[in-house]
Amino acid sequence: MSEQEMNPSQQLSVPKEQSPLEVMLLLIGGFWMSRAISAAASLGLADCLKSGPRSLTQLATLTGTHAPSLHRLLRTLVSVGIFEEEAPELYRTTALGSTLETDSPGSVRAMAIGQLGSEHYRAWGELLYSLKTGFPAFHKLFDMSVWDYYKQHPENATNFQEVMASLTAMVDSAVLAAADCADCSVIVEVGGGHGDLLGSLLARYPQARGILLDLPIQVEATTERFAEAGLAERCRVEGGDFMTSVPEGGDFYLLKWVLHDWDDEASLRILRNCFAAMQPGGRLWLIESIIPEDTSPSVSKLLDLNMLVITGGRERTVSEYRGLIEQAGLCFVGVTRTETLVSIIEARKNS
Repeated sequence: MSEQEMNPSQQLSVPKEQSPLEVMLLLIGGFWMSRAISAAASLGLADCLKSGPRSLTQLATLTGTHAPSLHRLLRTLVSVGIFEEEAPELYRTTALGSTLETDSPGSVRAMAIGQLGSEHYRAWGELLYSLKTGFPAFHKLFDMSVWDYYKQHPENATNFQEVMASLTAMVDSAVLAAADCADCSVIVEVGGGHGDLLGSLLARYPQARGILLDLPIQVEATTERFAEAGLAERCRVEGGDFMTSVPEGGDFYLLKWVLHDWDDEASLRILRNCFAAMQPGGRLWLIESIIPEDTSPSVSKLLDLNMLVITGGRERTVSEYRGLIEQAGLCFVGVTRTETLVSIIEARKNS
């Protein structure tokens, strides 16, 4: 029987089901793929392909790499859909690969560089230390916290801020869609970084004023951003330590990706500081990734391991967040799920 006479289903090459050994080998080699993605991000390959297809020779010239070795990297990334090979040694990016472009909406290029290379990658090599002691491997490796490390390494700190800015861009629209601040007078964002979320809320609700608390080193740049957005008269930026106190008088407090950096004792201290500062009847939102109570796969479980290794913090289940909230004297209201990495855990202070 000729190929033309064969049943179409017989012409298809259906891969056999992978054996447990094959699956395990793929899992074990997962960090190879992670490092390959990090290398592509560091080289700026997606940026090189943003304007259209390029040849292997062109890409090697643009990135200063050895063409035969670059071919091996590209072959691997083509196999998982990050790039496509239109013709022999002619490559273009894909929708997946475009997430590694520097200026694409929700770009994860900075994350691929920072989380899969440099200090984070080295700290993950000490995972066993964290598992045996419960302490962050980062501190063992560098003899300082990740926050002190960033103070001493401004280039790494800048990349971290870019990571947070890109993640913020991914989740803020979902948070804004869920927020109703029509009755808010003072919105306080604790650990607000660049202030993008607070700025968007103030733009939407002109009756509200804002206060942003972050490290003193962040104050000048964030103040300038609010001024450029025309919010200088309605928002002030305070430098301080939320472990000591937070700005008083707010009726809506926001903490996005704050508590996951800290263990339960420190997180409880932050929440109690918020409780002491907020107006009676005030609301508090924790914007965090939530670990499912069951055994289902979830990126939050990997994020939780990353917190163990890097900061000594943790991701939490709903019941764990509820326990912290109630220990701090607040009332647990509920959880709003979003289509992004985060959920919104709401609490209130009794009137």
